[in-house]
Amino acid sequence: MAFKINISQKNGKTFKLESEGNSLVGKALHEKITGQEVSPDLAGYEFEITGTSDKSGFTTMKDVEGIGLKKVLLTYGKGLKKKPKREGKFKLSKNRPKGLRMRRTVRGKIISPDIAQINLKTITEGSK
Repeated sequence: MAFKINISQKNGKTFKLESEGNSLVGKALHEKITGQEVSPDLAGYEFEITGTSDKSGFTTMKDVEGIGLKKVLLTYGKGLKKKPKREGKFKLSKNRPKGLRMRRTVRGKIISPDIAQINLKTITEGSK
């Protein structure tokens, strides 16, 4: 299965490519990989896996072990962006509901063939 790969650099530019990177299956979130594993053109680069999402849009979380889907109780942050139902006369600070916790479905931190998108951060730049 082809992965959609987003590579971000320190200057803010992002490059997108598709890769049949079967060598990425089994790697974990926040693990460092070489550019050769992504594509032969990226020899000399070093990347860090910053995030992934599967074909249904579920994100991966570093606290969840394994490759499958799990329901996790989350507070406001990654995986939970909930706006308050009523603003009313008194506005909440920064639109964060106070004390809100919800059970959301997330994926484990290991890359599997179900993953559709992989986000990478450049650590060491190569010749190209």
